[in-house]
Amino acid sequence: MTRLALLRHGHTSWNRAGKIQGRSDIPLDADARSELAGYCLPPGWDQAKLWSSPLERAVETARLVAGQDPVPSPALMEMNWGAWEGKRGADLIETPDSGYRHIEDWGWDFRPPNGESPADLWTRLQPWLSALRHDNLAVCHIGIMRVILAKAWGWDFQGPAPFKIKRNRLFVLDLDPMRLHANPVRLIPREVTL
Repeated sequence: MTRLALLRHGHTSWNRAGKIQGRSDIPLDADARSELAGYCLPPGWDQAKLWSSPLERAVETARLVAGQDPVPSPALMEMNWGAWEGKRGADLIETPDSGYRHIEDWGWDFRPPNGESPADLWTRLQPWLSALRHDNLAVCHIGIMRVILAKAWGWDFQGPAPFKIKRNRLFVLDLDPMRLHANPVRLIPREVTL
């Protein structure tokens, strides 16, 4: 059986400001580093093959919680938000001609100007997913997670998402066939040695 656990990277200054990061290589902020240093992977997942997006916020999250360097994969890079990178989603929503929409109104073909759609992301992810064997853990981005979880759940980016992507949790899937496990698995507090 092939399993995949997905973990969202820690907070950045842009996350906290509500800015769209996409492929901009924004590092973790100091609070995220401190918080993530207090966690480790649950038993069993510490032996999985560790992957990450090549963007520093994902690589550093992987190092902090797993204590090792991940294998970076371009397939796991965040969705390209094109002309909207660095802008706040709330501001784009308030601009009627921006074209920006809430996620429950996207559909698979929603595309930012000069960016990628969820369908494009799925096309990029499929070869990587099909090559996985055994247990794998990927530290990545909310866009990557949304697309994989949407496929596993059968959600078409229409109406409210049937899942909430929270930080510091592993979202576990069986890949053959693709099926999402019921409950995310929390990272565990790292034991403090005196």
